[in-house]
Amino acid sequence: MPRQEAGYGRKQRIVLAGLATLLAVVGVAFYLFRPVTVIPVPATLTCYDLGHGAYVPLEVPTQAFGVGLSYATHIEETASRYDPRARPPVFKKHPRGVIRTGGEVHHPTREEIIAAADVLEPGLGDRLGTDFVELPPLLDYEVELGVVLLDDVDPSDLADPAFAPPLGFFIANDLSARSLALLGEGEPNRYAYWGASKSFAGFMPVADRAWVPETPETDAIPCVEIETLVNGEVRQRQSTTDLIYTPRQMLEFVHAAFPKASLSKGTVLLTGTPGGVAMTTPRWLVRLANALRLSRFQKLSSKLGDEQDAFLQVGDRVTVRGQGLGKVSVTIAR
Repeated sequence: MPRQEAGYGRKQRIVLAGLATLLAVVGVAFYLFRPVTVIPVPATLTCYDLGHGAYVPLEVPTQAFGVGLSYATHIEETASRYDPRARPPVFKKHPRGVIRTGGEVHHPTREEIIAAADVLEPGLGDRLGTDFVELPPLLDYEVELGVVLLDDVDPSDLADPAFAPPLGFFIANDLSARSLALLGEGEPNRYAYWGASKSFAGFMPVADRAWVPETPETDAIPCVEIETLVNGEVRQRQSTTDLIYTPRQMLEFVHAAFPKASLSKGTVLLTGTPGGVAMTTPRWLVRLANALRLSRFQKLSSKLGDEQDAFLQVGDRVTVRGQGLGKVSVTIAR
């Protein structure tokens, strides 16, 4: 082959290799940064007039549930999936989490996180004790509109779109140990880890009273701004009108997830938090981790290696509040 032709062939191969590399880079970039296909939209809600109702004492519940990912802003900041045909995450919270304003919330230790993990999955505690010399809780805040059942509810009534369950409304803080929740990544009982991460003592600061409308209305809530302040700094602020599910739908989700649990009088449901929490992850990074098939332990290690200043520390004062629903302030203690 003449020298000129050989040189041309080498140049051609270099150009083709460069084009292949460029196409691969473009393909990976598109995979990581492609837009989501479905954008959550707020539910159709009726707004109660807070001037037409009364306040009743909020007792410690016999059972408590939480619904997750119910605001579009929180879905986006956590890079979570949203499927309008599927139920959102539903989990149980232990009633021992109830604490009132002015109380202190213990900052969980490494040993307490390990012990809680071992209850969920025997043997997991040994793995954590070996692999994680440091295991902070990554303590997070979540302002939420809470609802309490004022009477027993027959689950069959929830299928009727016109049904108005008898509800009282209050303000709550759904505190979370994110490091424990992360250990549920990829597990079939993932939301059990969520529930455990939110069930340490004092992890459910709630108001002393609930607001009750004069007459229950279909798909109605107090339409107010709810917000979180940490040491006086506003971290979360959003209107409850941005909820993407109605209270009736959420009760349906609870029954579907826990069919053996009765929807009895006094049951408490926390309806989810808006954006602004400490635990945020870019969507491209979640997609990359999934593509690389990182284990839950690798994901936890990665998160522990990030900056942790946004998470709650000992001495922090956390306040959640909502117009007409009052406020609840607690201090994080050792």
